Amino acid sequence: MSYHYLDMEHYLRKDQFNLFRNFAYPYVGMTVNLDITSFMNCIKEKGLPFYLTFLYATAQTANSIPEFRRRIHGDGIIEYDHCIPSYTLALEGENYCYCTADDRLPFDAFLKDGKQRQEKSKQSQSLADGEDQDQLFFFSSIPWVSYTSIIQPVPIPADSNPRITWGKYFKSEGSLKIPVSILANHALMDGFHISKFFLELQSRCDNLDWLL
Repeated sequence: MSYHYLDMEHYLRKDQFNLFRNFAYPYVGMTVNLDITSFMNCIKEKGLPFYLTFLYATAQTANSIPEFRRRIHGDGIIEYDHCIPSYTLALEGENYCYCTADDRLPFDAFLKDGKQRQEKSKQSQSLADGEDQDQLFFFSSIPWVSYTSIIQPVPIPADSNPRITWGKYFKSEGSLKIPVSILANHALMDGFHISKFFLELQSRCDNLDWLL
């Protein structure tokens, strides 16, 4: 996967980068209840799988924001051209493995490829992250409960991969909503960039031309 180094001398968040990358816990997070009423109506009408369809929307949203594709390398920052979604895939016996997807594909091809990848992952049942962990977005879901906050496990030393999680959707005032959480390294982004993610994802859930 190709990437380039940012020019740190002209990087606008240089001071924030130098401050937060030395924190013991340098992460910033947010949970938002997204309105998925139109999204759910559309996928039910078309008979589409919820998980892979929502994964496609969230992965493309994350890839559309440069800060989500940036990773800390030594004293600098690299920016990937594209990052790969890696998600937890449920197995029998209350266990899970990791599976990747390719959201660069057209949606129909993504669904077909995604189902094939799931079958292969269920056979291997691997928790390996691949050769280049930095290029990954980490996705997970908690479909049993509609949570209001979540605490994520993180490594030592801190990494800079965004973590994207969602819970069980629920009815609220005539709408369907779903809790979605972001955890990211504060050295690379702020609440502003996380808010951009949620606004863009909400737009994709409201405007479903990519599903038509």
